[in-house]
Amino acid sequence: MSRSIIQANDLVKAYGPVTAVDGVSFEVEEGEVFGFLGPNGAGKTTTISMLCTLLNPTGGGATVNGFDVVADRAEVRASIGIVFQDPSLDQYLTGQENMRFHASVYGVPRETARVRIKELLEMVDLYDRRKDQVLTYSGGMRRRLEVARGLVHYPTVLFLDEPTIGLDPQSRKHLWNYVLDLAKKENITIFLTTHYLDEAEHCDRIAIIDHGKIIALDTPDGLKRSIGGDVLTLRTADDPKAARVLKTKLKLDPHEVAGGGIHVAVRNGDAAIPKILKALPMTVDSVTLTRPTLDDVFIEMTGRQLRDEQGDMMAGFRTAMASRTRQGRPMM
Repeated sequence: MSRSIIQANDLVKAYGPVTAVDGVSFEVEEGEVFGFLGPNGAGKTTTISMLCTLLNPTGGGATVNGFDVVADRAEVRASIGIVFQDPSLDQYLTGQENMRFHASVYGVPRETARVRIKELLEMVDLYDRRKDQVLTYSGGMRRRLEVARGLVHYPTVLFLDEPTIGLDPQSRKHLWNYVLDLAKKENITIFLTTHYLDEAEHCDRIAIIDHGKIIALDTPDGLKRSIGGDVLTLRTADDPKAARVLKTKLKLDPHEVAGGGIHVAVRNGDAAIPKILKALPMTVDSVTLTRPTLDDVFIEMTGRQLRDEQGDMMAGFRTAMASRTRQGRPMM
């Protein structure tokens, strides 16, 4: 029977009069791939920073691997690995040297590290390039090396901050294959943020956070089922007015989307289209009927699309880790 590897209980973080995280509660099971989605300012950065012991909660609490994020900071840090959004490898070292340095920072015994590094580099198909400088690696190879490096000290939870940002579609697909394979082989719990909603489909469960609160938490299929049967996308001569008409006349809940158009969830799209066309007093340029996607779920839950974000989730962590490393002390 699986256990909860992460538990957040009424987690609160306030900055003066501003509450960034407002009573967040959730659990992540051991071995789960858990996605955290939210727009800028939603509270996901602050939540994860508390889980990684970068910030102390204002209220509530959380545990990671059974350790309290405030009382057991060292134990929590030893339990987690992190792959930053921004590159954090030393490009003038070889892949193997980057791995060795990370192992030494975490106090992994030399012989254990030697075996572990070989095992991980083989898993991510980089063993043959282990003696090459990282500056000769492609973007996809560097990300795979960062994933391997994050696992060298046998963490229980691996945090991935936008792991495929900047990669081409093929490299993104390959990296995900490696990550999911590693999760199974290593029995690692994956906690990730991503703004690529197609990547969120890989998650066992997804939490959507907005304005400091979790507004939905379910499997990808469960989230899609929650918003109804079909999604209609309409483009009209006057989208704002069309949205008001659909809301008042047909009691629907339309959402305008960036770039023009309206999304509206309906139970039976085929039957709804004639009623909608009859109710609208302006020209309708196009109507598209689709099954719900995670993008539709996000629009339905938050009223807007999930924008591309320049995630700075771990900026403070990188600074702290660099400081600790210079002092010869492991951050985690």
